[in-house]
Amino acid sequence: MPDEKKTVPTDKRNDHYLKPDYTRPRYQIPAKLKKQIKAHLKFLYGSKCGAACYKELERLLKVYYAHKTPQMIEREKSFKASERFSEKDVILITYGDLVRQTGEKPLKTMQELLHKYLHGVFNTIHILPFFPYSSDRGFAVMDFEEVDPNLGSWEDILELKPDFKLMFDGVFNHVSSKSRWFQEFLNQNPDYIDFFTVFSTKNKISADHLKLIVRPRTSELLSTFCTLNGKRMVWTTFSPDQIDLNFHNPRVLLKMIEIMLTYVRRGADLLRLDAVTYLWEELGTSCVHLEQTHEIIRLFRAVLNAAAPQTALITETNVPHEDNVRYFGNSTDEAQMVYNFALPPLVLHSFQTGDSSKLTGWAAGLQKVSDQATYFNFLDSHDGIGVMAAKGILSDSEIEMMALKVLENGGYISYKDNGDGSVSPYEMNITWWSAINNDDADEPLPFQVDRYIASRAAALVMMGVPGVYLHGLLGSKNDAELVIEEKQTRSINRKNIDKNELLRRLENPDSRESMVSSRLTKLIRIRIKEKVFHPNAPQKILSLSKSLFTVLRFTKDKSTFLFSVINISAKAQSVEIPISVTGANTKAWYDVIAKKTYRARGEILRLRLRPYQIIWLKNKR
Repeated sequence: MPDEKKTVPTDKRNDHYLKPDYTRPRYQIPAKLKKQIKAHLKFLYGSKCGAACYKELERLLKVYYAHKTPQMIEREKSFKASERFSEKDVILITYGDLVRQTGEKPLKTMQELLHKYLHGVFNTIHILPFFPYSSDRGFAVMDFEEVDPNLGSWEDILELKPDFKLMFDGVFNHVSSKSRWFQEFLNQNPDYIDFFTVFSTKNKISADHLKLIVRPRTSELLSTFCTLNGKRMVWTTFSPDQIDLNFHNPRVLLKMIEIMLTYVRRGADLLRLDAVTYLWEELGTSCVHLEQTHEIIRLFRAVLNAAAPQTALITETNVPHEDNVRYFGNSTDEAQMVYNFALPPLVLHSFQTGDSSKLTGWAAGLQKVSDQATYFNFLDSHDGIGVMAAKGILSDSEIEMMALKVLENGGYISYKDNGDGSVSPYEMNITWWSAINNDDADEPLPFQVDRYIASRAAALVMMGVPGVYLHGLLGSKNDAELVIEEKQTRSINRKNIDKNELLRRLENPDSRESMVSSRLTKLIRIRIKEKVFHPNAPQKILSLSKSLFTVLRFTKDKSTFLFSVINISAKAQSVEIPISVTGANTKAWYDVIAKKTYRARGEILRLRLRPYQIIWLKNKR
């Protein structure tokens, strides 16, 4: 008989068979992981239902395993979770159609730009939701398993794999009201009636319960729809077009696990769990950070450990810092990366006030998570600058002043419902350039670029993996016209860019886009060559002056030290640094940015920094 395995088509870019190979022995889940998975399911659904769920989950794992090539299976045997991240990891965040070329699918346009201009700068691409959608620029998903044909195809996404790792969004909290699942609910298909949290009347939720529920919006919690059997009210945390899924129904959880494994098979190296804070609803609670939500994340982690250990989870939770870092779990059982949501507002506050005290104090308290997990350090995103994580670090009056300055710079403030009838700032909608620089200020462009690059450097030197939104890489200004056109304040930072116009600007050395992108990519190219910037390399935050943000990074064996000093003020600063605080036994230091050597006199290293200057001093042996 012919060898059937040789006829199984393979996608070498992702080391998966296009069709399952059932000629091999079936996958056997390791005993330890089997025990963990069963325990998670039992916690969520009880013994009997949990056991039934396990049988179906085991089937899903075996189907996925049948898609894995022998090469992938062999490679996973040598995979070490402690070596998942390195100093070379820098993530570019972009929509699939942020750059457009007439007559060409946007994903094709993106491929060309990434391969030609950013290969060797970023090694990971986060393509924001690229599925068919009905609103919220992709976050109201109509079909989780298809690529929006207006963008391109799965084939186009896989074309990126040879040169980049990929991050996909798991928008598992909700689904579009135009999705097939919700349409089947409206038709009262019995298979979908329990896919959503449904009430016959608002009175089913008491006023006392409503006060407890924490939400990132001020819209109505319940949205009314007409079904085959009359009007029904469904739970909608974000908008009437984003229907929350009901994870009390185990079939919903199993379906999401199947989709998660599909994403891995389609090329995902990282899975971003969008809005995961709100995954489980339970009346009588705040409906955020519930233990069931954490248990689901632990289950996702155990499933990936069993099926695809090289794929990591990253949680997106715009909440107070102490709640945010809880999504690391015990540092080995939940997310491998957590969005460091406190960083953007604290950096912005520092540059607005010229005082780094709050940023320095918070950063000094950050601890290494584990060898398997780290922070995702970002400043701007497709949404805006969240402020929730700054609660308790900045005072209410400081947050209010920060928001007022954002308004002065042409931005907007989004509010959240506090449950007691009051609202508070949740997010500042503005581009990072416009947040840092006032367009009405009488300042030379190079000076504004200096300030901008200095602010971005703060995220590059911190412990963790840095990420940059494409508009942040270009120094894009606010797009007020798009806000008016789309009637959505988040649109201020989502402008589509014409490819030819972008290339003209990048080729003009005097343009803002060229100045910003060339200097930022230069910093990144330097960063990825320095082992001191390994995500888990130790760091020490030094409080030398409120006008400086100072971070010391060093390798575990303390053979190499790099001393980052950022002047966050508009004035030149002088500083004296006792060599003893660095821990390095050297008096000669080399600035890897300016390529200049500094020498200590006696036991003191004296520096003079221009306004918004960045110095990265490496010990010179």
